[in-house]
Amino acid sequence: MTTRRSFLKTSALLSAGLLAAPNLFAYDKKYIGLQLYTVRDAMAKDPAATLAKVAQTGFNSVEGATYTGSELFYGMDAKAFKAQLKQSGLIMPSAHYRLGEEQVNGASQKGTILNDWEKAVNDAAEVGIKYMVCAYLSQPERGNLDHYKKISDDFNKAGETCKKAGIQLCYHNHDFEFIQEDGKYPYETILKNTDKNLVKFEMDLYWITKANQDPFALFNENPGRFPLWHVKDLDKTPERNFTEVGNGIIDFKKIFAQSKKAGLQYFFVEQDKCPGDPFDSITQSITYIKKNLV
Repeated sequence: MTTRRSFLKTSALLSAGLLAAPNLFAYDKKYIGLQLYTVRDAMAKDPAATLAKVAQTGFNSVEGATYTGSELFYGMDAKAFKAQLKQSGLIMPSAHYRLGEEQVNGASQKGTILNDWEKAVNDAAEVGIKYMVCAYLSQPERGNLDHYKKISDDFNKAGETCKKAGIQLCYHNHDFEFIQEDGKYPYETILKNTDKNLVKFEMDLYWITKANQDPFALFNENPGRFPLWHVKDLDKTPERNFTEVGNGIIDFKKIFAQSKKAGLQYFFVEQDKCPGDPFDSITQSITYIKKNLV
């Protein structure tokens, strides 16, 4: 794990290296994805109309943000949601899930890694999902490093179930995984205690940057382990808020140049908070991406 000083040093070296090898892309650049959490309010009101509008904006891939064992995908069962995606001209290669260790209103959360996971995997396979991603660990689920080792064991077991269905399990980071405990990062504990073939990672470039971590060092130390990325930017204010892609401080061109080493397969634009209409924000982001990254 690295500090901002080493991040800046690595960035300088990378910048020089790009002059010699500018085309290192490994992913299929025809897919530009959107994490549906960005348009969550619209999805809650009218998922069919929202998916159609996402496609009209120029996205051809989405990542799901809502699944439970009872409500399924945005209120639809797997077969119906798959049909809705097809009607909208979209694919959904990835979707977010929860660990399910924390109880809600005294009950276990269904459709999570620890509760009804086999059903979740079967539903994902029906939709055509290739990556099932643990999206977030709630505060009670985090604990100490020993607890992160237990979570890593849970991930390995869940990854085995995914593998049988031809699906890859991943873990999505925020910044709390980079708060040191006994000189170690929880993120490092998950990386080292999960099977590299059973558990891969979705790198959130906003949170990695906000946590003062070096994505290039992570790619070098763990090649091929980051098949998914969240492409979202960090603004230039002291608060370091979310902003549209290309409007902040992250140098996406340099990071995308390392996509082959990272193992990138799909990326998804995400903006947790937008200053106005989320569709205005994602239109600005996709315009930048089409002009500069794909």
